[in-house]
Amino acid sequence: MPEPLLQVKAIKVRYSGLPVIHGVSLEVHPGETVCVVGSNGAGKSTILRAVMAAQRAFDGEIRFGGVAIHDKRTEAIVRLGVVYVPEEKMLFRPLSVEENLLLGAYCLEDRQRLAENLEFVFTLFPRLRERRRQAASTLSGGEQQMVAVGRGLMSNPRILMLDEPSLGLSPMLVDELFDAIVKLKKEGLTILLVEQNVRESLEMSDRGYVLQTGKVVQEGTGAELLQNDSVRKAFLGL
Repeated sequence: MPEPLLQVKAIKVRYSGLPVIHGVSLEVHPGETVCVVGSNGAGKSTILRAVMAAQRAFDGEIRFGGVAIHDKRTEAIVRLGVVYVPEEKMLFRPLSVEENLLLGAYCLEDRQRLAENLEFVFTLFPRLRERRRQAASTLSGGEQQMVAVGRGLMSNPRILMLDEPSLGLSPMLVDELFDAIVKLKKEGLTILLVEQNVRESLEMSDRGYVLQTGKVVQEGTGAELLQNDSVRKAFLGL
């Protein structure tokens, strides 16, 4: 197996002086889909924010492509190819769908590549093509999530980190979004997924980590974790 693209090594993170992540380690190899699952408040999203330096780790190390990034600025981390799609979506609501997508490609200078990326996003999410001229504020929650993911794809990420992408969506839109993630996986994109939707996340992931109160309590392949008795009891109601 090649060297990990992303390595999180024994990081500790505080909020308002209180420890919330207690020595978490995980890794993502090129082309893998890896999920971090757990109950609400377990600290899943905090790990992604620590990778982006939005919430600094006070101990441990984070490396991307062999380079230490835990002491870099967020902008520098983005330029390395780390793209984070936050739970809040953070769209520019007065702007159109297409304008929001193009903002995701601000660091691309190749206009041909930009056009190709836009076409890729419209192929992945056909309804965004239909609504490309609409203001983001007029979209449903599911459509806004598609824009957020599509905007992340516009910059040719080396790793795409998705934070609770299914949160608040109808079951039909959850299926549609997860289908899109599976297509990205088949394209060879490296994905780190944080989700409360445990079964679906583990089914689509190569490997997974189970987080509980800021600590990794289980790890393994998606299939192994789906068969793990403690995981089945805690998250699948079995």
